[in-house]
Amino acid sequence: MSQHRSLKGASTITAKRNVLKRFERVELLRKRGQFKDGMKVLGLPKTKPEA
Repeated sequence: MSQHRSLKGASTITAKRNVLKRFERVELLRKRGQFKDGMKVLGLPKTKPEA
């Protein structure tokens, strides 16, 4: 008997996420040179994750 796909382990679920967490957005903006030290982390510009 096979196992239902929703019951598989979390390690197999690696879908590409559309939404980044705040620390990931800051890291991406730093890499692009759009975030400087001392800037506020609230109200960050929208970013698309790198493919």
